[in-house]
Amino acid sequence: MSEQIAVRIPDGLAESLEELVASGRYETKADAVRSALESLVESERRRRIGGLIVDGYRRVPQDEQELEATTVAAFRSIHGEPW
Repeated sequence: MSEQIAVRIPDGLAESLEELVASGRYETKADAVRSALESLVESERRRRIGGLIVDGYRRVPQDEQELEATTVAAFRSIHGEPW
Protein backbone atom coordinates (compact mmCIF):
# COMPACT_ATOMS: atom_id res chain seq x y z
CA MET A 1 0.00 0.00 0.00
CA SER A 2 1.16 3.56 -0.56
CA GLU A 3 0.06 7.03 0.40
CA GLN A 4 -0.18 9.98 -1.93
CA ILE A 5 0.69 13.41 -0.53
CA ALA A 6 0.56 16.88 -2.04
CA VAL A 7 3.48 19.19 -1.29
CA ARG A 8 4.16 22.78 -2.30
CA ILE A 9 7.82 23.61 -2.91
CA PRO A 10 9.54 26.87 -3.88
CA ASP A 11 10.02 27.54 -7.59
CA GLY A 12 13.80 27.18 -7.39
CA LEU A 13 13.51 23.76 -5.79
CA ALA A 14 10.92 22.71 -8.38
CA GLU A 15 13.30 23.76 -11.16
CA SER A 16 16.13 21.77 -9.60
CA LEU A 17 13.83 18.77 -9.31
CA GLU A 18 12.89 19.08 -12.98
CA GLU A 19 16.60 19.26 -13.91
CA LEU A 20 17.24 15.99 -12.07
CA VAL A 21 14.55 14.34 -14.17
CA ALA A 22 15.65 16.01 -17.43
CA SER A 23 19.24 14.88 -16.85
CA GLY A 24 18.07 11.29 -16.54
CA ARG A 25 19.12 10.98 -12.90
CA TYR A 26 15.52 10.06 -12.05
CA GLU A 27 12.69 8.84 -14.27
CA THR A 28 10.08 11.04 -12.64
CA LYS A 29 9.82 13.83 -10.08
CA ALA A 30 8.05 11.36 -7.80
CA ASP A 31 11.06 9.02 -8.01
CA ALA A 32 13.38 11.87 -7.05
CA VAL A 33 11.21 12.94 -4.12
CA ARG A 34 10.85 9.34 -2.96
CA SER A 35 14.62 8.88 -3.08
CA ALA A 36 15.16 12.09 -1.10
CA LEU A 37 12.68 11.00 1.55
CA GLU A 38 14.32 7.59 1.83
CA SER A 39 17.70 9.29 2.31
CA LEU A 40 16.26 11.62 4.95
CA VAL A 41 14.64 8.78 6.87
CA GLU A 42 17.86 6.71 6.76
CA SER A 43 19.95 9.69 7.84
CA GLU A 44 17.64 10.35 10.79
CA ARG A 45 17.69 6.66 11.75
CA ARG A 46 21.50 6.67 11.77
CA ARG A 47 21.56 9.93 13.77
CA ARG A 48 19.20 8.46 16.34
CA ILE A 49 21.25 5.26 16.66
CA GLY A 50 24.45 7.30 16.95
CA GLY A 51 22.89 9.29 19.76
CA LEU A 52 21.90 6.11 21.56
CA ILE A 53 25.47 4.80 21.26
CA VAL A 54 26.88 8.07 22.64
CA ASP A 55 24.38 7.98 25.51
CA GLY A 56 25.44 4.41 26.30
CA TYR A 57 29.12 5.36 26.46
CA ARG A 58 28.26 8.33 28.68
CA ARG A 59 26.40 6.04 31.08
CA VAL A 60 29.09 3.33 31.01
CA PRO A 61 32.36 4.86 29.79
CA GLN A 62 35.19 2.68 28.54
CA ASP A 63 38.00 2.13 30.99
CA GLU A 64 41.69 2.51 30.09
CA GLN A 65 42.13 -1.21 29.43
CA GLU A 66 39.23 -1.25 26.94
CA LEU A 67 40.52 1.88 25.21
CA GLU A 68 43.99 0.36 24.85
CA ALA A 69 42.54 -2.88 23.44
CA THR A 70 40.44 -1.06 20.85
CA THR A 71 43.39 1.12 19.83
CA VAL A 72 45.60 -1.94 19.33
CA ALA A 73 42.86 -3.68 17.33
CA ALA A 74 42.38 -0.61 15.13
CA PHE A 75 46.11 -0.38 14.38
CA ARG A 76 46.24 -4.10 13.55
CA SER A 77 43.31 -3.83 11.16
CA ILE A 78 44.84 -0.81 9.40
CA HIS A 79 48.25 -2.45 9.07
CA GLY A 80 46.56 -5.57 7.72
CA GLU A 81 45.11 -3.67 4.76
CA PRO A 82 46.87 -4.09 1.42
CA TRP A 83 47.05 -0.37 0.61
